[in-house]
Amino acid sequence: NAFRTDVYIRPLAYKAGRVMKVSLDGIRDGFALYAFPVGGYLPTDGLKAAVSSWRRVSDNALPARGKLTGAYINTSLAVDEVGGRGADEAIFLTDDGQVSEGGGANLFIVRDGWLITTPVTADILEGVTRDCLMTLAREQGLRVAERTIDRTELYVAEELFFSGTGAQVAPCVMVDGRPVGSGRIGPVARMLAERYFAIARGDDAAHPEWRAAVYQ
Repeated sequence: NAFRTDVYIRPLAYKAGRVMKVSLDGIRDGFALYAFPVGGYLPTDGLKAAVSSWRRVSDNALPARGKLTGAYINTSLAVDEVGGRGADEAIFLTDDGQVSEGGGANLFIVRDGWLITTPVTADILEGVTRDCLMTLAREQGLRVAERTIDRTELYVAEELFFSGTGAQVAPCVMVDGRPVGSGRIGPVARMLAERYFAIARGDDAAHPEWRAAVYQ
């Protein structure tokens, strides 16, 4: 499409039949792919987040590892709710009250010298950007852990940021009206964002497997 700017590419597999039934069996598959120019999905200069009263849909209800169109109603309800409280992004808890992820992005915190993100068993999408950031963090000598995060850890974390295809690396400076750390973007989030953007745009030759040329 002759784009020469940042774009979001969304592939969509769907069921295309006209049969009036709730079963997916026997209905033909369809596929669509579209791309559109996009700026930052979330603010990158320090966003405000809030914990939503809506819980993340459990993997026992809908497969969390799939980017399901129908599951976005869960995200929309949460984002609209916290938006009414002046927040830019929602934070989901799981059914058992542990931190899951953001409304449309994975979540990281920094505590006591560790970069911590919630495990894949916390009803999260196994994000590609999440994996990239963990790789970059380890390359920079940071200790990285995938473990359960309690809600109160959001309030005592030194840093907090979100990651995703659209969110990219989006630092958070406030949660539920409380400042995160110093209330400013932290050094770990800043370093990872700079490194990630340099590699993603080809300014840094590292990790060529993360990029595919679309024009010369």
